[in-house]
Amino acid sequence: MDLNLLKVFVNVANKKSISMAASELKCAQSNVTSRIKQLEKNLGVELFFRVPKGVILTKEGEKLYPQALELIHKIQNCIDSISNNSVEISSLKIGSTDCNAAVRISPFLLKLHQDFPNMHLELFTGTTKDIYELLLDYKVDIAFISGEPTNDSLIVLKKFEEEIAILEPQKDDSPNVALTFKEGCVYDEFLKSYYQQKNIFVEKSLPFGNLETILSCIKVGMGKSLLPMSIVKKMGYDKDIKVTILPKDEAYIPTCLVCRADNIPKISDYLKSLQID
Repeated sequence: MDLNLLKVFVNVANKKSISMAASELKCAQSNVTSRIKQLEKNLGVELFFRVPKGVILTKEGEKLYPQALELIHKIQNCIDSISNNSVEISSLKIGSTDCNAAVRISPFLLKLHQDFPNMHLELFTGTTKDIYELLLDYKVDIAFISGEPTNDSLIVLKKFEEEIAILEPQKDDSPNVALTFKEGCVYDEFLKSYYQQKNIFVEKSLPFGNLETILSCIKVGMGKSLLPMSIVKKMGYDKDIKVTILPKDEAYIPTCLVCRADNIPKISDYLKSLQID
């Protein structure tokens, strides 16, 4: 199968638009359309539905997409290993949870830039769920996630131990309200499960998109949350709120630097030994 056809297919699938894919690939829209038609003819299936705002994958297209991504990256890795044995890489795409970004992403990026000044770095942030999707779609090379990976296609390069704590207002009469982060946050999911196991009734959950907002709301007595102590200390709230550190046998949620097993960066040994805590 023509690798270039697969690359065009993946680009169109990512952009959900033939015109946007053509712009990204720096070629004529008619060229992209003809390549998609050629791939569909080769496979004997329709890969995209044409919709008013662009294109969406058919069931056959959805099935092909992860396989195309894997094939493209395996071949590219093979080419790279043959053509260049140096540990130097020109670019690195990094994913990070918002929680990790608040604590250690700055020293991590600064250290990388110091040791690899010619490397182009890109950063993508979100919840662990968001970062998982970026990793599995090969949109980032490495990523910091909360908790150990549950997907067999991911491997751990480095693990950062975290003290996990229940965070409450200092006054005992605070409402039993859970102050949560974005959907897909591992800490929020753990807190809900923890309260259920302890038969603790939660009146309601209030979602916020900012960690410091959560901590300030705890300080003024609006509710409770669960976060790593590294964030609480980094933002200077460890003296302003009630902190109950949970034992590791109850709450073991390390931050893990991970990558795909089939897309291990050339600087993996460097990353494993990097000290940024």
